[in-house]
Amino acid sequence: MRVATSQYHMTMGQTLASAQARLEKVMQQMSTGQRLLLPSDDPVTSVRLSRMEREQAALAQYRDNIGALSVRLTQNETALDSSLKDMQEVRDLMVWASDGANTADDLNAMAGALVSLRDSLYYTANSRDQEGRYLFSGTLSTTATIALDGTAAAGSRYSFEGNEEKQQVVVGNNITQSANVSLPEMAALLNRLDLAVAQIQTPGVNPNDAAVRTVLQDALNGTDAAMASVSAKIAGLGGAQNILSTLDETHGNVGLAADQARITLSQLDYGEAAIRLTGYQTALQATQKAYVRVATLSLFSQL
Repeated sequence: MRVATSQYHMTMGQTLASAQARLEKVMQQMSTGQRLLLPSDDPVTSVRLSRMEREQAALAQYRDNIGALSVRLTQNETALDSSLKDMQEVRDLMVWASDGANTADDLNAMAGALVSLRDSLYYTANSRDQEGRYLFSGTLSTTATIALDGTAAAGSRYSFEGNEEKQQVVVGNNITQSANVSLPEMAALLNRLDLAVAQIQTPGVNPNDAAVRTVLQDALNGTDAAMASVSAKIAGLGGAQNILSTLDETHGNVGLAADQARITLSQLDYGEAAIRLTGYQTALQATQKAYVRVATLSLFSQL
């Protein structure tokens, strides 16, 4: 069978181009260290790598959420701990004020300290984060937790304006953690303290008066209840922090394992690539030599 010169040159050109392309691909793989340059190089592995990348992105987002949530919970815990210390001082003051041996002047002096503690509890309850959102208003984070109506009568000036709904943050696959606590109990405590202040700051107040002792006892009981509630919330925040720390470590370990698997799947085996490079170079050189040699042949040269 005779082969036309043009057909021969076209066929050899395609062969040389194909060989050159294989050589360049190996060289590119060796320069990047990646076995897969295109999804078509290994479709199954490419799909697995794509899925791993999505999982890694999700893990990174979970860890970012955990970091931000930990800061928020720490802010909550710090504020609640400050309130708990103030309430402990309030309790000590109420126990002292309930002592029937106090004079009217003693109770009047205690009123000043109680006012300071009441106001401190009010401002702490209305704590805000760095973005200006109220920490203890539930999902109504733009609304002050406790409102104060200075025109109302003592015992009804403070009201809880937030709600008790939870701000849920995704920290894992189908795992959420509440980012907030609410303080509805603080309004009731502040109103009780407000009544106690009104009683003990009255000139000539009688510490053994039944009405005075009732108000002081009510303030003491309200303080104990609020302290128990806030202590439970602090314990819950501490438990949540421990869970988040463990979960973050787990995400880190899973991410590390995924990174190692991704490297194993995508990393180039330089030894195998070097063998292929040598083979392609040899084949290309042989093809080029054969092409040059055959191109110089002619039927007339054999006559």
